[in-house]
Amino acid sequence: MPVFPRIVARLFLHCLFLSCCAITASPNGFQTAQPGDLDSRVQAELTRLKSSDVEVRRDAVLRLGAMNRGSSSRAAATALNDSSEIVRATAVRAVLALAPSESVPLILPLLNDKRDFVRREAAFALGQTRSPLATSALLNALRADKIGAVRGAAAVSLGLIADPAAVDGLLSVLSGRGNKKGESDEFVLRSTIRALGSIKNPAAVGPISAVLSDAKATSDLRREAATALGRIGGPESIGALRSVLADPDPYVSAIAYEALKKTGQVAKPL
Repeated sequence: MPVFPRIVARLFLHCLFLSCCAITASPNGFQTAQPGDLDSRVQAELTRLKSSDVEVRRDAVLRLGAMNRGSSSRAAATALNDSSEIVRATAVRAVLALAPSESVPLILPLLNDKRDFVRREAAFALGQTRSPLATSALLNALRADKIGAVRGAAAVSLGLIADPAAVDGLLSVLSGRGNKKGESDEFVLRSTIRALGSIKNPAAVGPISAVLSDAKATSDLRREAATALGRIGGPESIGALRSVLADPDPYVSAIAYEALKKTGQVAKPL
């Protein structure tokens, strides 16, 4: 056979081989597990979950979560009651392949875990579900948990869920009515303002504008307030943002300018 046709034939066979591989491979380059293979892998990790070694159990939960299937997440759910906090905290994310109607009820009890690290991870995981089923419990954590990191995680997740039913609870925290002492943790306050900006309820404009105009508020809080007002929009937000176009904090004025520019409500400053 002449050289050129021989090269063409080899190229054809090579392409055919690659096409066959692509049929059985997933987009990330790994072979797609067949149902029987997946079942055997899940069973293998369930066996490892019975190990006395914490790291083995944690690794098993990670592997089950990475399978991203309902059966693997249900298997990982058995680790939500593990004696080790790191295993419990890992398990809250490993069940997220389940529908919110199933995953949220599994995660909710861990908002009352004795370890704040687990409560924080549970709060973050609930936000990933984007489910209003978690709103009430997250609001309770935001108002009542003693650890700022947990309260902040609850606020972040409420912003991800963006349930209008959370507005009153978020506003009570922002105004200091959320607990007897008033909220002082800046991460919590910033996350609360950001959540209100994500929900975009006009009822939040007044309280957020008060933060923006508060000379005693930190720069980060005022910047967060300007960003949130830009997301909410509306006449009242525009008025508050216009008032800080010449703010001494250049970041606040820049955020206000960019937000107003999108609405066509401001001319470019000199």
